[in-house]
Amino acid sequence: MNQPSSPSRAPRSARRRPHVVILGGGFAGLAAVRSLRSADVDITLVDRNTYNSFYPLLYQVATAGLNPGDVTFFLRSVRMSQRNLSFRQGEIAGIDPAEQLITFAEGGDMHYDYLIIATGATTNYFGVTGAAENSRAIYTRAQALRLRDEIFTNLEHAAASNSNEDLAIVVVGAGPTGVEMAGALAELRNDAMAAIYPELDPRRTHIVLVEMTDKVLGPFAPSLQQFAARALRERGVELRLNTSVAEVREDGVLLGSKDSEEQEFLKAGITIWATGITVPKAVADWGVPQGRGGRIVVGEDLRVQGLPNVFAVGDVALLPEPLPQLAQPALQGGKHAGRQIAALMAGRPTTAFHYHDKGTMATVGRRAAVADIQLMKGRTLKLTGTPAWIAWMFIHIVMLLGNRNRLATLVNLATKYFAPSRRTNPIVGDVPVFEPQLRLDEQHRAVYEAAEKAQTDPQSVAR
Repeated sequence: MNQPSSPSRAPRSARRRPHVVILGGGFAGLAAVRSLRSADVDITLVDRNTYNSFYPLLYQVATAGLNPGDVTFFLRSVRMSQRNLSFRQGEIAGIDPAEQLITFAEGGDMHYDYLIIATGATTNYFGVTGAAENSRAIYTRAQALRLRDEIFTNLEHAAASNSNEDLAIVVVGAGPTGVEMAGALAELRNDAMAAIYPELDPRRTHIVLVEMTDKVLGPFAPSLQQFAARALRERGVELRLNTSVAEVREDGVLLGSKDSEEQEFLKAGITIWATGITVPKAVADWGVPQGRGGRIVVGEDLRVQGLPNVFAVGDVALLPEPLPQLAQPALQGGKHAGRQIAALMAGRPTTAFHYHDKGTMATVGRRAAVADIQLMKGRTLKLTGTPAWIAWMFIHIVMLLGNRNRLATLVNLATKYFAPSRRTNPIVGDVPVFEPQLRLDEQHRAVYEAAEKAQTDPQSVAR
């Protein structure tokens, strides 16, 4: 008896159009999808998650300023406006360039005629002892939600215990993510704590930003760096510059190099890791050439070295002249890769990718941001304060996927930043009841297990 064909691997003879497989539904992957909207191809978008996360605003989720749904977009919804697209949820186990197959960790494979690798990057812990186990990153929605719940767990437990001890949150890394995270935490403390946590003294809740160099926002101009540092200090953030991290422990961080005799232990309830990103280790099993940092080596046209029908774009790609691992290179690279596939199908040669730098920006908080905007003919416009903050808010809302997300984010940020009293209503989740004999991670595990049980056994709620 003949077995039916797997839907993920249709017979090649049945295909009437070239099959383009795009790995990753982030900035680069979706830009590639859109660029092939009018092409005579069938596209399959593959991602381990069913949604796209807008990474630049995840820190707002982690600090209770936005709902997770405000910054995520259901990937299958793209098909509503692009009928040549289908979606497959899966984890990539390997790539066979000779057979033009990708294999999935959960089983099965898929044939491609053209492949675009846009899987992005993951947290880089730089080999620091205990960093992966004891710190919290904010590069995924799940990480942002876990961090948010732990922040409020610490606050609730401190209020319930009446210990009157100092609380500290340490943010490691003073790039845009670290600066924005520290600023948001400081405003949460300054604007909300006095009203919603009368048991706690805001002056005894410390936000510490640790950076191994002598400046915050290293890629920015000195004047913008100075403004950001001043704005952070005005909000009560303690800057620890020229300071490295030797180890991250459950109850804090050990400052100083591993070989240094002068080390300092900084006690903290939560350590947030915001120092950088790296390529996932799984890429090493994909049979593609890798260069510095594990990034996939590509030519000027973004084709993977030695693989004429495979492209790599965004954070995972290493060009002859490396680009920053930011949103704009990913967006432009994804669009370029899609156009090159259309050119190859038409029998035209590929063209080199030229990145157009539109500038960078970062916000510290209400009416405090920095923006370095690239204008025509090499000129730049540097903004600070309210003008930069308004530009930051406008651009980030516009870049969100879906009008519902744009509207919801606009409403939530307007409520947070423009309320006359400067008091916010934090968007919170699961916070376990204070039990002094349990560690925080044990309490979190218990509450999540209870939530899962409630979903499968409604009677357990009553019990």
